[in-house]
Amino acid sequence: MRQPDESPQDAIIRLLCAPATYPEPGPVTHVTTHGAHVFLCGRVALKIKRAVRYDYMDLSTPDLRHAMLQRELDLNRATAPDIYRDVVPITLAPDAGLRLDGSGPPVEWVLRMNRFATEDEMTAVAASGRLTEAVAEDLGRVIQAFHSGCPTRSEPGDALIGEILDELERVLTPMQAGLDVGQLAAFLSAARQHLTAVSPALRQRSAAGHVRRVHGDLHLGNLLLIDGRPVLLDALEFDERLATCDVLYDLGFLLMDLCHLSFGRQANAVLNAYLLAAGGAEDAGLAALPLFMAVRAAIRAMVVLQTDQATGQPGHSAATARRYLTQALGHLANRKPVGLAIGGVSGTGKTALARALCTMIAPCPGAVHLRSDTERKSLTSAVSYAPAARDAIYQRMLARAARLSAAGASVILDATFLEATQRRAAEDLASRAGISFCGLWLQAPPHVLIERVSARHGDASDADPAVVQAQLAALASADPPDPRHWRSIDAGGSAEATSAAASAALSCLTGDPL
Repeated sequence: MRQPDESPQDAIIRLLCAPATYPEPGPVTHVTTHGAHVFLCGRVALKIKRAVRYDYMDLSTPDLRHAMLQRELDLNRATAPDIYRDVVPITLAPDAGLRLDGSGPPVEWVLRMNRFATEDEMTAVAASGRLTEAVAEDLGRVIQAFHSGCPTRSEPGDALIGEILDELERVLTPMQAGLDVGQLAAFLSAARQHLTAVSPALRQRSAAGHVRRVHGDLHLGNLLLIDGRPVLLDALEFDERLATCDVLYDLGFLLMDLCHLSFGRQANAVLNAYLLAAGGAEDAGLAALPLFMAVRAAIRAMVVLQTDQATGQPGHSAATARRYLTQALGHLANRKPVGLAIGGVSGTGKTALARALCTMIAPCPGAVHLRSDTERKSLTSAVSYAPAARDAIYQRMLARAARLSAAGASVILDATFLEATQRRAAEDLASRAGISFCGLWLQAPPHVLIERVSARHGDASDADPAVVQAQLAALASADPPDPRHWRSIDAGGSAEATSAAASAALSCLTGDPL
């Protein structure tokens, strides 16, 4: 029963905090967010929407909260069917008390879910060191597959981002006392300049079907790892327009979040796996990714400040908000892309080195890694190292590199580059794009190369000892790499030693060792 001077939801919260409400009574954990109350007990999770109204979300009536919970259920059943169960009422009992899923008139609505283990939360996975690059790659592929099934929308991408910037200015301006002086103005100015620059590309992407009804809230806290499989949950349900955006804006939230939490290598792995799964269709869209990530960081700043107000703790998260806006400005900083090619016989460790350097030659989420072996498998599953097949792979890889460079992305090309024409093609591409270029030529003793390729399992490369022998023979009669553009690296030792030598050699790109 409601007590004097309490809010309408207080009695409901008391009911859901009571262990007797649950089929297996036990301790109840109550979690509050800016838009919801979540109650955890045993194998059950219950959620109610908070009775709040923000500029972007109105949950002020039971009917509105009911509709939002039903929409949340409908959206998330597809990606997390084992978690989302149903929406049930909290009803008024004859004794004026409240019952969960009773027969009386409804006074509130609850989303009922199966509780998942805390260690399955991707934030816990990351904190425990289990968010490996392999898991991150799986995550990138899962998100791309999800996006490919999302319904397309006709809204122009630039207008959608413009509306969000207007909203950020309107909401954050009254709260900017907790931010650094001039921080909000600097962000809004830089973001609008970037939006003007990429608006034509965003409109083109909208016309080409890259604007869709997506997840909308794709940060690390809304992801799980269950039985080794990434699971998406808690999609944005309260505003169809906010959840309608460029697919890379949706991806950008996760990339921003990983960068914010210093998981740069995982962010890079997610990005590269996503781009590869998209078959190059998203490459040109990277021109807008810095803006997308910056806007996502600013939204995070807004949400933490709003949560402080909703929970009666104004200013509690001001330092966090400042860090998010600092990150947003960092994403918007002008940086010139660079091109790096890593060549050498199979077994020299090109791919391991490329992955190590991806987050070193560009700001988070790092450079795009284009590997001839994965490009070949995107074209065909057949194993072929014949000249015609190689030429098609190099043409595909260099065409992608050209699109990515034009979009402002740094690129690492990972291939044998045994022929002088292949190396010159990479050099010419960088010259045409107006970006700095450096080639790294990896070398190792033949017996080391044979041992390495013989020990491979589950790798995209199909090179075996016979292929290595053929490559060495071909290299012996070919022109050596041009020392003006290619630096020789001893790759016969550990991967760490190779990476250190390569980092020192990359002064050709940066003027200083990485």
